[in-house]
Order: sequence, then structure tokens, then C-alpha cells
Amino acid sequence: MADKDNQDYSSKEMMAIAAAREVKNGDIVFCGTGISMLAAMAAKNINAPLSTIFFETGAIDAKLEELPLAVADSRVMYGTAVNGGLAEAFATMQNRFTGSRVVGILGAAQIDIYGNLNSTAIGDYQQPDVRFSGSGGACDVASFVNRTIIFMQHEKRKFVKKLDYFTSPGWIDGPSGRQKTGLGPGGPEAVITNLGILRFDQTSRKMYLAACYPGITPEKIQQETGFAIDLSRAVEFSPPTIKELKILRERCDPQGLILN
Repeated sequence: MADKDNQDYSSKEMMAIAAAREVKNGDIVFCGTGISMLAAMAAKNINAPLSTIFFETGAIDAKLEELPLAVADSRVMYGTAVNGGLAEAFATMQNRFTGSRVVGILGAAQIDIYGNLNSTAIGDYQQPDVRFSGSGGACDVASFVNRTIIFMQHEKRKFVKKLDYFTSPGWIDGPSGRQKTGLGPGGPEAVITNLGILRFDQTSRKMYLAACYPGITPEKIQQETGFAIDLSRAVEFSPPTIKELKILRERCDPQGLILN
């Protein structure tokens, strides 16, 4: 019998495990710095040992004996199948043989109902209230990979009707949005937040609530979302198990670089 659920976990741990469960054996995971890297490591060590992790700096299939501080950290290069550069990383993402298996893990400052992302600026672009680092490789990832998983803090100011700046494409404006702009069939699959998990309707491509974390109601999530979402399909998400938490804390991030 599986071990009992452990109720003593943080929202970061819940988010990392939730994202890790989205990764399957055979997936090629393109991730950045922070919780996305932790989620990829958790998947590799818990439920998808045959997944492959790679980084935009060109390290492909790293062993990741320790959690790197950034994608340029030399630890991402340990035990890799290939140590290349940006060209190799983006070629892997766009290759017709491997591209359909690539999962991109992204984050942003804003998201809309179709999963389009803003990681550039809040306010007017010319005179913004806040200027962020911009796309990096996120626009390329969102444009070319088969599936994306998005990390967000769930707040009204982040889940908005209209982005202040369109940085990376989701489903654009609906079911044929990507096709009309010349993009491939891939798109956002799940949005992992500190309150629950949202997915995208197969027909309308609009975001809906798929799962709430224990103790969080659908109504609470709607209150923190700046546009109306379908709540009718929401179920309670299974919390991290003792085994998952043990691996996450002791194998993936024993120093608490992300979790603390």
C-alpha cells in the first residue's frame, strides 16, 4: 500500500511535485532556473526516470547530482550526453524527431485566459512601472515545443484579461490561434500555481480550473483570477506523499536552495 499523504508541506513543495507529475518517461524537459529546475529533477528522481533534462546553455541529459543555482552553473554539465551551446539546445527543441517529446517549463509575470505570457514589463512599455528581464528563450520555447507547463503565483494582478506586453504565445486567441500565426500545434498544457492547477479546454482553448489543493476552494481561486474561469471540472489534488517529499527534500534540494 502506498504511504500515507503527509500534510506537512509548503506551497513550493506542492508546486514542484505537481509539475513533476506532469512529466512522463520519454519526455525531454527544457527548464530554466529555480522551481522549474527543481520540478524537472523531482520528476527524474520520482516518477519519470527515463525523462531527459536539457538547458538553453547546451547541457543535454545532465546527471544533476546537485541542484544548480542557474542554467549557466557548471553543475548542469556534469555527466551530460552533450555539452553544446545555444544552437544545440534550440536545435533539440525544434528537431522534428525530438521536438514532439519536448516539455517546456516556464514562468511569467502575467498570464491571460489563453495561456499567453508577459515576462517583459508591467505598465506602458515605453515607461513601465516594472521592467523585467524579458523573454530569454521563453518565447522560442512557447512557440516551438509540443507542451508547456507554466508556474505562476495565483493573484489577480498576474491572471489578467489583457497582458501589458505579449512576450510568449499560448493559444493566442483560441483553437486556431497558433495555426493562424504560423506556429506548430503545441501549446500550454497546465498552469501550476500556489492554489491549484489549471488546464485549457480542448475546444475553446480557454483556461479552466482542473484541481484545487487541499483546503483551497474553487471560489477562492476564482477570487484570485482576473477573468472568469470554468470551475465545474475542479477536483481536489492529491497532496505530496511522504516518499515524494523525502526525495524532493533529501535528494533534489537538500540545501534548501529553492525550497527555503
